[in-house]
Amino acid sequence: MKVDVILGLQWGDEGKGKIVDVFTPRYDVIARFQGGPNAGHTIEFDGKKFILHTIPSGIFHPDKQNVIGNGVIIDPYILFKEIDALHAANLKPVDNLFISRRAHLILPSHRLLDAAYEASKGEEKIGSTLKGIGPAYTDKYSRSGLRVGNLSDAAFNCCYAGLKERHLETVRQYRFDYISYRIDGLPFDEYEERWLEGIGRLKEYTLIDSEYYLNECITGGKSVLAEGAQGTLLDIDFGSFPYVTSSNTITAGACAGLGIPPNRIGSVYGVFKAYCTRVGGGPFPTELHDATGDHLREAGHEFGSTTGRPRRCGWLDLPALNYAIMLNGVNRLIMMKADVMNDMEEIRVCREYGQDGIVTNKLPFNMNERNIQPVYDTLPGWNTSPGTCGGFDGLPQMLKDYTAYIEQATGLPVDIISLGPDRTQTVFIRGD
Repeated sequence: MKVDVILGLQWGDEGKGKIVDVFTPRYDVIARFQGGPNAGHTIEFDGKKFILHTIPSGIFHPDKQNVIGNGVIIDPYILFKEIDALHAANLKPVDNLFISRRAHLILPSHRLLDAAYEASKGEEKIGSTLKGIGPAYTDKYSRSGLRVGNLSDAAFNCCYAGLKERHLETVRQYRFDYISYRIDGLPFDEYEERWLEGIGRLKEYTLIDSEYYLNECITGGKSVLAEGAQGTLLDIDFGSFPYVTSSNTITAGACAGLGIPPNRIGSVYGVFKAYCTRVGGGPFPTELHDATGDHLREAGHEFGSTTGRPRRCGWLDLPALNYAIMLNGVNRLIMMKADVMNDMEEIRVCREYGQDGIVTNKLPFNMNERNIQPVYDTLPGWNTSPGTCGGFDGLPQMLKDYTAYIEQATGLPVDIISLGPDRTQTVFIRGD
């Protein structure tokens, strides 16, 4: 069996959670491979709405196994807020959620460090979610972090105390007022207390050597879907550095984040919005600072599921999309939120960039330069609200034409068009 991958092709928030949920019945195992609670995957069905930050989006199917892989970093406090919300919906994630022993932990003091670092940047802030992601990955790569598998060590409490004190010393050097700082509305000591409660609850779950578990699933004929978080343009190596996340968000990250070999990768599904959004700082060539951008934000409910911050909105960017397709080896496309543009008379798409008198369809090394000018094509909008019951054939011709334009520009088929947040608001063009 091969491992299929679902990941985002833009700056995150593409709608991956919905698609993972829709695809889950096809698979035996759903495995999240990177990122942490800086992600927010929203799933809606039967009039209910859930936001997941750490747990794989297949958790709503009790007969499917869900794995938090070694590439994910876990804040136990946030994890169990998610789990308690699932309990309130009569779900029992303890039965089908497995956690890698190799996954690193986000400590409360990591979140203090995150806030201190961001505050020190002044106007150069990158727009961190302040979830402790960067500092936790820093400790991972400096080989000083704590992992889930360390919970059973006799020296865990001592190691935790030593790492915490080292973090606090750094925070003091930044002259950051951590005494009055609130983490998710809580004083540090209270947050830490609840975090430690989460540590205790983690031991009640099935902790696994996920690399063995997943490879045994594959060789045993089970189907596995790898779920990515954030988006390709936020990748630590290939994104718009330094306005990026701290992990590899691309297909290669699925191999490192789950312990599966590259020759086991099967289909790669790239998820993108029919337009573009971005949260926080960083370059965004097609960003709209006008009424059209405001309309996309309001109609698309473009507010961060993790931070609540309003998302910056703009037109679809083909150079960036094709760059993401190249990096990931995408062979299937999924277009989200086409319904947000239902009442637009015309739609623009950036086909290439102009910079210093040169036209290119490649992303420059320094995306932060402000002299990148998008070159647009203008297409007619469909100016109606299509339903899903007629399938692709029942969609307005202009929406079909917009889809065909993207297929021609990328050289890939669009398999699915999403016309709303619910599971049922999904049009399958190829397959079902």
